Amino acid sequence: MQARYLVVVGAALTQFVVIGLLFSFGLFIPVLEAEFGWSRTLLSACSSIAFFMMGALALVAGPLADRLGPGRVLAVTGALYGLGWVLLARIGAPWQLVVVFALPLGAGLASHDVVTLGSVARWFEARRGLMTALAKVGTALGQMAVPPLAAALILWLGWRVAATGLGLAAGVLLLAAASVMRRPRDGEVSRGAGQAAPAGAGLGWREARATRAFWTLCAIQALFFPALMTVPFHLALHGMDMGLPAPRAALLLSVIGAASILGRLVVGQGIDRIGGRNAFVLCMGCLLAGLNGLTWAGAPGPLFAAVAVYGMAHGGLFVVISPIVAEYFGMRAHGAIFAAIVFCGTSFAAFGPVLAGAAFDRLGGYFPAFLGLSLCVALALGLILTLPRPDTARAG
Repeated sequence: MQARYLVVVGAALTQFVVIGLLFSFGLFIPVLEAEFGWSRTLLSACSSIAFFMMGALALVAGPLADRLGPGRVLAVTGALYGLGWVLLARIGAPWQLVVVFALPLGAGLASHDVVTLGSVARWFEARRGLMTALAKVGTALGQMAVPPLAAALILWLGWRVAATGLGLAAGVLLLAAASVMRRPRDGEVSRGAGQAAPAGAGLGWREARATRAFWTLCAIQALFFPALMTVPFHLALHGMDMGLPAPRAALLLSVIGAASILGRLVVGQGIDRIGGRNAFVLCMGCLLAGLNGLTWAGAPGPLFAAVAVYGMAHGGLFVVISPIVAEYFGMRAHGAIFAAIVFCGTSFAAFGPVLAGAAFDRLGGYFPAFLGLSLCVALALGLILTLPRPDTARAG
């Protein structure tokens, strides 16, 4: 297999392991509550801490990948991520849980998007969108495949043994994925007419910060990213509040996973055909439609339909950002620029699940939370329409 396709496989495997295990943590919450008596608020806050550290540590991982190459960075963060799950099996106090999520697990999350998708962007100028989408399909497959495995291990072996085994397996798989991740050499890049500048060309970090496009993209990410973190966290609970039995409410998350695969592939091909900015507009419009459906749906049928629309947008938006950074700023400092934009999103997204829960406790429903997220996404869509054409953005 050619090296550039191995990079896509390595990126997809990293996404599969990191996000699959992250989504599995919810299965550990009941046993942690039963054994330690910890509150749901404390256990839920760990997800917010992990999302915040994902962005904060990405500010380190992105520039390091630009300088040292993706393989070295992913090897270190992959080993730390596996170690984090092993340490999770040995916790006995709340502060230990917080430290595990903030540092080793946060490090794995920090590199899983910024470094892997940046590597794919460097290898592919032609079909950059499609290859990014294929890498992100690993995320959806992990969301669907890993939690059932984790649930079975918890049931058969107990939560501590399950966490240890998952951590060891994660470390091995992530190190294997890191071993195929490298920078392209001259002549190895898949190029096409009309694509973004070659690897190494484009704006530096300081030059990018001087452009309006950079700050506009940061604001857009801050406005829409909370929706992508809040909806999956509270969706099953919202379904049960509407009268769905727990198994059927859990299917809402499966719908997101399945629809997101379609969204990733469609948007990935769309980026290659109509450009990242236009694909961004379509994704954000789809997200707004899905959130409006969630806000106003009063019965299970419309709710499932809204979730399917939301899921397509959810998948597409995780594909579109890295190619957009390449379109607007080139590849010279892709990791650093991508990391900064991601940090803007995760910083605000970290508060989304907690604020939505607080709004529910105070007002008795998710209507205010979904309505607020819809308004933020509408503003993000307006900002996308103000973005200059990529070929003029580098001028300032």
